[in-house]
Amino acid sequence: MAATVDPLEARLIPSESIRIGLVVPVSGVLGLMGPCAINCAVLAAEEVNAGGGVLGRPVELVLIDGGRPARQVAAEVAGLVGSETVQAVAGAHASDVRVEVVAAIAGRVPFVYAPPYEGGGHAPGVYFLGETPGRQLAPGIEWLAGARKARRWYLLGNDYVWPRLVHASARERLRARGASVVGESFVPYGEAVSRLDRVADARPDAILLTLIGSDLMAFNRAYAAAGLGAARLCGALEEHGLLGVGGDVTGELYASMGYFRDLSTDAGLDFAERYAARFGEDAPMLNAHGHGCYEAVAMLAALAARAGSLAVPALDAVADGTEITSARGTLTLLDRQVRHPVHLGRADGLGFFLEKPFQ
Repeated sequence: MAATVDPLEARLIPSESIRIGLVVPVSGVLGLMGPCAINCAVLAAEEVNAGGGVLGRPVELVLIDGGRPARQVAAEVAGLVGSETVQAVAGAHASDVRVEVVAAIAGRVPFVYAPPYEGGGHAPGVYFLGETPGRQLAPGIEWLAGARKARRWYLLGNDYVWPRLVHASARERLRARGASVVGESFVPYGEAVSRLDRVADARPDAILLTLIGSDLMAFNRAYAAAGLGAARLCGALEEHGLLGVGGDVTGELYASMGYFRDLSTDAGLDFAERYAARFGEDAPMLNAHGHGCYEAVAMLAALAARAGSLAVPALDAVADGTEITSARGTLTLLDRQVRHPVHLGRADGLGFFLEKPFQ
Protein backbone atom coordinates (compact mmCIF):
# COMPACT_ATOMS: atom_id res chain seq x y z
CA MET A 1 0.00 0.00 0.00
CA ALA A 2 1.29 3.44 -0.86
CA ALA A 3 1.53 6.01 1.89
CA THR A 4 2.87 9.50 2.26
CA VAL A 5 6.26 9.71 3.96
CA ASP A 6 7.76 12.57 5.94
CA PRO A 7 10.75 14.01 3.97
CA LEU A 8 13.19 13.66 6.88
CA GLU A 9 12.12 10.09 7.52
CA ALA A 10 12.49 9.37 3.80
CA ARG A 11 16.15 10.42 3.91
CA LEU A 12 16.87 7.94 6.71
CA ILE A 13 15.07 4.78 5.58
CA PRO A 14 16.68 2.73 2.79
CA SER A 15 14.13 1.84 0.14
CA GLU A 16 13.83 -0.11 -3.08
CA SER A 17 10.77 1.97 -3.94
CA ILE A 18 10.39 4.64 -6.57
CA ARG A 19 9.80 7.73 -4.47
CA ILE A 20 7.71 10.56 -5.85
CA GLY A 21 7.87 13.94 -4.17
CA LEU A 22 4.24 15.02 -3.80
CA VAL A 23 4.10 18.81 -3.58
CA VAL A 24 0.67 19.89 -2.32
CA PRO A 25 -0.33 22.66 0.09
CA VAL A 26 -1.25 21.55 3.59
CA SER A 27 -0.86 25.09 4.95
CA GLY A 28 -1.39 28.65 3.76
CA VAL A 29 -4.04 30.09 1.48
CA LEU A 30 -4.40 26.80 -0.45
CA GLY A 31 -4.17 24.46 2.53
CA LEU A 32 -7.77 23.32 2.12
CA MET A 33 -6.86 21.41 -1.03
CA GLY A 34 -4.34 19.17 0.75
CA PRO A 35 -6.47 16.32 2.17
CA CYS A 36 -8.25 15.42 -1.08
CA ALA A 37 -5.05 15.84 -3.11
CA ILE A 38 -3.16 13.47 -0.83
CA ASN A 39 -5.97 10.91 -0.96
CA CYS A 40 -6.10 11.03 -4.76
CA ALA A 41 -2.32 10.65 -5.06
CA VAL A 42 -2.39 7.70 -2.64
CA LEU A 43 -5.18 6.08 -4.69
CA ALA A 44 -3.14 6.47 -7.87
CA ALA A 45 0.00 5.05 -6.24
CA GLU A 46 -1.91 2.06 -4.88
CA GLU A 47 -3.41 1.34 -8.29
CA VAL A 48 0.00 1.65 -9.94
CA ASN A 49 1.47 -0.72 -7.36
CA ALA A 50 -1.35 -3.21 -7.91
CA GLY A 51 -0.36 -3.21 -11.57
CA GLY A 52 3.32 -3.94 -10.87
CA GLY A 53 4.62 -0.54 -9.80
CA VAL A 54 6.96 1.68 -11.79
CA LEU A 55 9.78 -0.12 -13.59
CA GLY A 56 9.01 -3.15 -11.45
CA ARG A 57 9.38 -1.24 -8.19
CA PRO A 58 6.65 -0.08 -5.78
CA VAL A 59 5.76 3.62 -5.62
CA GLU A 60 6.05 5.61 -2.42
CA LEU A 61 4.97 9.22 -1.95
CA VAL A 62 7.05 11.77 -0.05
CA LEU A 63 4.84 14.65 1.09
CA ILE A 64 6.18 18.20 0.66
CA ASP A 65 4.06 21.12 1.88
CA GLY A 66 3.54 23.31 -1.18
CA GLY A 67 1.68 25.99 0.78
CA ARG A 68 4.84 27.65 2.11
CA PRO A 69 6.83 30.42 0.36
CA ALA A 70 7.95 29.32 -3.09
CA ARG A 71 11.69 29.40 -2.45
CA GLN A 72 11.31 27.42 0.76
CA VAL A 73 9.38 24.70 -1.07
CA ALA A 74 11.90 24.66 -3.92
CA ALA A 75 14.84 24.36 -1.51
CA GLU A 76 13.29 21.28 0.08
CA VAL A 77 12.58 19.71 -3.31
CA ALA A 78 16.15 20.46 -4.43
CA GLY A 79 17.52 18.74 -1.33
CA LEU A 80 15.39 15.65 -1.87
CA VAL A 81 16.34 15.44 -5.55
CA GLY A 82 20.03 16.11 -4.87
CA SER A 83 20.19 13.35 -2.24
CA GLU A 84 18.33 10.99 -4.61
CA THR A 85 15.63 10.61 -1.97
CA VAL A 86 13.00 11.20 -4.67
CA GLN A 87 13.20 10.12 -8.29
CA ALA A 88 10.27 12.18 -9.59
CA VAL A 89 8.00 15.04 -8.52
CA ALA A 90 4.24 15.54 -8.88
CA GLY A 91 2.33 18.57 -7.71
CA ALA A 92 -0.80 20.67 -7.45
CA HIS A 93 0.01 24.11 -6.03
CA ALA A 94 0.36 27.74 -7.06
CA SER A 95 2.36 28.69 -10.15
CA ASP A 96 4.90 30.79 -8.27
CA VAL A 97 5.86 27.59 -6.42
CA ARG A 98 6.00 25.71 -9.72
CA VAL A 99 8.40 28.22 -11.28
CA GLU A 100 10.82 27.88 -8.37
CA VAL A 101 10.51 24.08 -8.23
CA VAL A 102 11.23 23.75 -11.96
CA ALA A 103 14.37 25.87 -11.52
CA ALA A 104 15.46 23.83 -8.50
CA ILE A 105 14.97 20.49 -10.25
CA ALA A 106 16.84 21.75 -13.33
CA GLY A 107 15.80 18.78 -15.44
CA ARG A 108 17.32 16.17 -13.13
CA VAL A 109 14.03 14.34 -12.50
CA PRO A 110 10.59 14.45 -14.16
CA PHE A 111 7.92 16.78 -12.79
CA VAL A 112 4.21 16.50 -13.59
CA TYR A 113 2.22 19.64 -12.74
CA ALA A 114 -1.52 19.09 -12.46
CA PRO A 115 -3.55 22.35 -12.08
CA PRO A 116 -4.60 24.94 -14.62
CA TYR A 117 -1.64 27.21 -15.37
CA GLU A 118 -0.75 30.31 -17.31
CA GLY A 119 0.96 28.63 -20.28
CA GLY A 120 4.60 28.61 -21.34
CA GLY A 121 7.16 27.45 -18.81
CA HIS A 122 8.37 24.52 -20.86
CA ALA A 123 11.53 22.87 -19.59
CA PRO A 124 13.10 19.41 -19.86
CA GLY A 125 11.14 16.80 -17.96
CA VAL A 126 8.18 19.06 -17.10
CA TYR A 127 4.70 17.90 -18.11
CA PHE A 128 1.46 19.89 -17.76
CA LEU A 129 -1.98 18.35 -17.22
CA GLY A 130 -4.02 21.52 -16.58
CA GLU A 131 -5.61 24.03 -18.89
CA THR A 132 -4.00 27.23 -20.15
CA PRO A 133 -6.10 30.45 -19.92
CA GLY A 134 -7.45 30.24 -23.45
CA ARG A 135 -8.72 26.71 -22.90
CA GLN A 136 -9.91 27.14 -19.33
CA LEU A 137 -11.54 30.56 -19.15
CA ALA A 138 -12.29 31.54 -22.73
CA PRO A 139 -15.50 29.43 -22.82
CA GLY A 140 -16.82 31.12 -19.67
CA ILE A 141 -15.93 34.56 -20.99
CA GLU A 142 -17.62 33.79 -24.30
CA TRP A 143 -20.69 32.46 -22.48
CA LEU A 144 -21.08 35.49 -20.24
CA ALA A 145 -20.15 38.09 -22.86
CA GLY A 146 -22.39 36.41 -25.41
CA ALA A 147 -25.45 34.72 -23.90
CA ARG A 148 -25.43 36.94 -20.80
CA LYS A 149 -24.33 40.11 -22.64
CA ALA A 150 -21.80 41.04 -19.94
CA ARG A 151 -20.01 44.07 -21.38
CA ARG A 152 -18.33 45.64 -18.33
CA TRP A 153 -15.75 43.44 -16.57
CA TYR A 154 -13.64 43.76 -13.46
CA LEU A 155 -10.54 41.55 -13.12
CA LEU A 156 -9.47 40.67 -9.57
CA GLY A 157 -6.70 38.27 -8.61
CA ASN A 158 -3.91 37.49 -6.20
CA ASP A 159 -0.58 39.09 -6.96
CA TYR A 160 1.53 36.42 -8.63
CA VAL A 161 2.27 35.00 -12.06
CA TRP A 162 -0.90 33.00 -12.83
CA PRO A 163 -3.46 35.81 -12.28
CA ARG A 164 -1.34 38.34 -14.16
CA LEU A 165 -1.01 36.20 -17.28
CA VAL A 166 -4.62 35.02 -17.12
CA HIS A 167 -5.75 38.65 -17.03
CA ALA A 168 -3.60 39.49 -20.03
CA SER A 169 -5.28 36.71 -22.01
CA ALA A 170 -8.73 37.74 -20.78
CA ARG A 171 -8.24 41.39 -21.78
CA GLU A 172 -7.49 40.38 -25.37
CA ARG A 173 -10.54 38.14 -25.57
CA LEU A 174 -12.83 40.75 -24.02
CA ARG A 175 -11.65 43.37 -26.47
CA ALA A 176 -12.39 40.99 -29.33
CA ARG A 177 -15.93 40.57 -27.98
CA GLY A 178 -16.46 44.34 -27.72
CA ALA A 179 -16.42 44.22 -23.91
CA SER A 180 -14.42 46.56 -21.71
CA VAL A 181 -12.34 46.15 -18.55
CA VAL A 182 -13.61 48.75 -16.08
CA GLY A 183 -11.13 47.88 -13.34
CA GLU A 184 -8.35 45.52 -12.33
CA SER A 185 -6.66 44.69 -9.04
CA PHE A 186 -3.95 42.32 -7.84
CA VAL A 187 -3.91 41.77 -4.10
CA PRO A 188 -1.52 40.09 -1.65
CA TYR A 189 -2.78 36.99 0.09
CA GLY A 190 -5.27 37.87 2.81
CA GLU A 191 -6.39 41.20 1.34
CA ALA A 192 -9.02 40.26 -1.24
CA VAL A 193 -12.01 41.61 0.71
CA SER A 194 -10.34 45.03 0.92
CA ARG A 195 -11.12 45.51 -2.79
CA LEU A 196 -14.86 44.88 -2.45
CA ASP A 197 -15.85 48.57 -2.47
CA ARG A 198 -13.59 49.28 -5.44
CA VAL A 199 -15.20 46.46 -7.40
CA ALA A 200 -18.72 47.59 -6.48
CA ASP A 201 -17.98 51.20 -7.45
CA ALA A 202 -16.90 50.06 -10.95
CA ARG A 203 -20.42 48.64 -11.54
CA PRO A 204 -19.28 45.62 -13.59
CA ASP A 205 -21.62 43.21 -15.34
CA ALA A 206 -19.16 40.40 -14.61
CA ILE A 207 -16.05 39.79 -12.54
CA LEU A 208 -13.20 37.49 -13.47
CA LEU A 209 -11.79 36.14 -10.20
CA THR A 210 -8.28 34.74 -10.22
CA LEU A 211 -8.12 34.70 -6.44
CA ILE A 212 -7.21 31.35 -4.92
CA GLY A 213 -8.05 29.29 -1.86
CA SER A 214 -9.17 31.11 1.26
CA ASP A 215 -8.95 34.50 -0.51
CA LEU A 216 -11.44 33.35 -3.15
CA MET A 217 -13.78 32.06 -0.45
CA ALA A 218 -13.53 35.22 1.64
CA PHE A 219 -14.26 37.51 -1.32
CA ASN A 220 -17.25 35.49 -2.51
CA ARG A 221 -18.71 35.40 1.01
CA ALA A 222 -18.30 39.16 1.36
CA TYR A 223 -19.69 39.81 -2.12
CA ALA A 224 -22.83 37.77 -1.44
CA ALA A 225 -23.28 39.38 1.99
CA ALA A 226 -23.15 42.83 0.37
CA GLY A 227 -26.02 41.90 -1.92
CA LEU A 228 -24.07 42.67 -5.10
CA GLY A 229 -25.27 41.07 -8.29
CA ALA A 230 -22.61 40.81 -11.00
CA ALA A 231 -21.79 37.43 -12.48
CA ARG A 232 -18.54 36.00 -11.12
CA LEU A 233 -16.33 33.68 -13.21
CA CYS A 234 -13.67 31.88 -11.16
CA GLY A 235 -10.54 30.15 -12.34
CA ALA A 236 -9.87 28.26 -9.11
CA LEU A 237 -13.25 27.57 -7.51
CA GLU A 238 -13.95 23.91 -6.80
CA GLU A 239 -16.20 21.92 -4.48
CA HIS A 240 -14.27 22.57 -1.26
CA GLY A 241 -14.12 26.27 -2.05
CA LEU A 242 -17.86 26.38 -2.72
CA LEU A 243 -18.48 24.65 0.60
CA GLY A 244 -16.21 27.23 2.27
CA VAL A 245 -18.26 30.03 0.71
CA GLY A 246 -21.36 28.48 2.25
CA GLY A 247 -22.83 27.60 -1.13
CA ASP A 248 -24.43 29.98 -3.57
CA VAL A 249 -27.99 30.25 -4.88
CA THR A 250 -27.72 33.48 -6.85
CA GLY A 251 -27.17 31.73 -10.17
CA GLU A 252 -24.32 34.18 -10.80
CA LEU A 253 -21.27 32.26 -9.53
CA TYR A 254 -19.43 30.22 -12.17
CA ALA A 255 -16.35 28.02 -12.23
CA SER A 256 -14.52 26.68 -15.27
CA MET A 257 -12.64 23.42 -14.70
CA GLY A 258 -11.66 20.24 -16.49
CA TYR A 259 -13.22 18.15 -13.73
CA PHE A 260 -16.10 18.45 -11.29
CA ARG A 261 -17.18 15.91 -8.70
CA ASP A 262 -20.64 15.74 -10.30
CA LEU A 263 -19.28 14.83 -13.74
CA SER A 264 -21.74 12.10 -14.72
CA THR A 265 -19.66 10.33 -17.35
CA ASP A 266 -18.76 6.66 -16.99
CA ALA A 267 -15.17 7.61 -16.19
CA GLY A 268 -16.23 10.20 -13.63
CA LEU A 269 -18.68 7.88 -11.87
CA ASP A 270 -16.17 5.03 -11.83
CA PHE A 271 -13.50 7.20 -10.25
CA ALA A 272 -15.91 8.50 -7.61
CA GLU A 273 -16.82 4.91 -6.71
CA ARG A 274 -13.18 3.88 -6.34
CA TYR A 275 -12.42 6.95 -4.22
CA ALA A 276 -15.37 6.31 -1.90
CA ALA A 277 -14.53 2.61 -1.63
CA ARG A 278 -10.97 3.43 -0.58
CA PHE A 279 -11.50 6.42 1.73
CA GLY A 280 -15.14 6.16 2.81
CA GLU A 281 -18.24 8.21 2.21
CA ASP A 282 -17.05 10.94 4.60
CA ALA A 283 -13.70 11.47 2.87
CA PRO A 284 -12.76 14.99 1.71
CA MET A 285 -14.96 15.68 -1.29
CA LEU A 286 -13.55 15.21 -4.74
CA ASN A 287 -12.54 18.31 -6.67
CA ALA A 288 -10.40 19.30 -9.63
CA HIS A 289 -7.26 20.18 -7.66
CA GLY A 290 -7.32 16.94 -5.70
CA HIS A 291 -8.13 14.79 -8.69
CA GLY A 292 -5.22 16.38 -10.56
CA CYS A 293 -2.83 14.66 -8.16
CA TYR A 294 -4.27 11.29 -9.17
CA GLU A 295 -3.55 12.19 -12.79
CA ALA A 296 -0.03 13.41 -12.00
CA VAL A 297 1.04 10.16 -10.31
CA ALA A 298 -0.66 8.07 -13.00
CA MET A 299 1.05 10.07 -15.76
CA LEU A 300 4.48 9.62 -14.19
CA ALA A 301 3.91 5.86 -14.14
CA ALA A 302 2.70 5.86 -17.75
CA LEU A 303 5.69 7.89 -18.92
CA ALA A 304 8.14 5.56 -17.16
CA ALA A 305 6.44 2.49 -18.63
CA ARG A 306 6.59 3.97 -22.14
CA ALA A 307 10.25 5.00 -21.84
CA GLY A 308 11.45 2.05 -19.75
CA SER A 309 13.24 4.63 -17.62
CA LEU A 310 12.80 7.68 -15.40
CA ALA A 311 15.67 9.51 -17.07
CA VAL A 312 14.40 12.85 -18.35
CA PRO A 313 15.87 12.59 -21.90
CA ALA A 314 14.24 9.18 -22.35
CA LEU A 315 10.90 10.45 -21.06
CA ASP A 316 10.95 13.57 -23.23
CA ALA A 317 11.71 11.44 -26.29
CA VAL A 318 8.50 9.40 -25.90
CA ALA A 319 6.22 11.82 -24.05
CA ASP A 320 3.98 12.69 -26.99
CA GLY A 321 1.21 10.12 -27.19
CA THR A 322 1.50 8.94 -23.59
CA GLU A 323 -2.00 8.26 -22.28
CA ILE A 324 -3.76 7.73 -18.98
CA THR A 325 -7.39 7.25 -18.02
CA SER A 326 -8.79 9.38 -15.22
CA ALA A 327 -12.17 10.75 -14.17
CA ARG A 328 -11.88 13.12 -17.13
CA GLY A 329 -11.58 10.21 -19.55
CA THR A 330 -8.52 9.58 -21.71
CA LEU A 331 -5.74 12.18 -21.42
CA THR A 332 -2.98 12.28 -24.01
CA LEU A 333 0.23 14.28 -23.86
CA LEU A 334 1.03 16.40 -26.90
CA ASP A 335 3.99 18.76 -26.73
CA ARG A 336 4.23 17.75 -23.05
CA GLN A 337 0.79 19.09 -22.18
CA VAL A 338 -2.82 17.90 -22.25
CA ARG A 339 -5.65 19.38 -24.28
CA HIS A 340 -9.05 18.28 -23.02
CA PRO A 341 -12.58 19.72 -22.82
CA VAL A 342 -13.44 21.99 -19.89
CA HIS A 343 -16.78 22.30 -18.13
CA LEU A 344 -18.53 25.49 -17.10
CA GLY A 345 -20.15 24.92 -13.72
CA ARG A 346 -22.77 27.22 -12.21
CA ALA A 347 -22.94 27.11 -8.42
CA ASP A 348 -26.24 25.61 -7.32
CA GLY A 349 -26.34 25.46 -3.54
CA LEU A 350 -23.38 23.38 -2.40
CA GLY A 351 -22.79 21.80 -5.81
CA PHE A 352 -22.33 22.77 -9.44
CA PHE A 353 -24.76 22.51 -12.32
CA LEU A 354 -22.64 21.80 -15.39
CA GLU A 355 -23.80 24.04 -18.20
CA LYS A 356 -21.97 22.06 -20.90
CA PRO A 357 -18.47 20.89 -21.87
CA PHE A 358 -16.37 23.05 -24.18
CA GLN A 359 -13.72 21.65 -26.51
